[in-house]
Amino acid sequence: MKPAAAVLRRWLPLALLAAAAGLAIALDLHRQISFETLRDSRFVLRDWVDGRPFLAPLAFVATYVAVTAVSLPGATMMTLAGGFLFGTVAGGAYAVTGATLGAIAVFIAARGVLADRLRRRAGGALARLEDGFRRDAFSYLLVLRLVPLFPFFVVNLAAAFLGAPLRHFAAATLIGIVPGTLVFAAVGNGLGAVFDAGTEPDLSIMLSPPVMGPLVALALLALVPVAYRRFAGRR
Repeated sequence: MKPAAAVLRRWLPLALLAAAAGLAIALDLHRQISFETLRDSRFVLRDWVDGRPFLAPLAFVATYVAVTAVSLPGATMMTLAGGFLFGTVAGGAYAVTGATLGAIAVFIAARGVLADRLRRRAGGALARLEDGFRRDAFSYLLVLRLVPLFPFFVVNLAAAFLGAPLRHFAAATLIGIVPGTLVFAAVGNGLGAVFDAGTEPDLSIMLSPPVMGPLVALALLALVPVAYRRFAGRR
């Protein structure tokens, strides 16, 4: 019974997330997280949020956690909605909280069973990569969060597979997604004018030099401790 209980504990978080993702896809919930839905429901949502100043932020954060935990497409739309409903700063803060908690849920669920299976199959090659990643996990993860080179859920899984410490994963996620999240929340804060004009927001702003330039600079700054340790190690 003891080994069976241990196996159940290891598989249960991942099984729950997989079941939730399957249910969400079966119900087409991911299609509801869209610009059209926000546009058509904006008055109802605004009234609901205005009438529930304490419940509305909690509901938004909980929804964001669920969307991130089951890796549904729609995090960008959720951030835009947060900026539209709560303003740039508050909406951005709620989005960062929800995304970080959701990412932690995925990380914890994946780092047990799946990571162990991958290690057994990859052997020594993964062990060497894992050792190098662990030494500078915070810096590497901070770079991946600041500059979204890979999808958000891929970084969550990769960090779990490579054995990143939970505290480093959580801190790098929390800090690294703040700049980009605030940009999208600011865009969301101006959606009222976009809705009135009957157009759609220009999300290419994220790739513009005034936005991407500082993010790349921050990412390079995050790699300075890694470069210093490598240099000091050679000396």
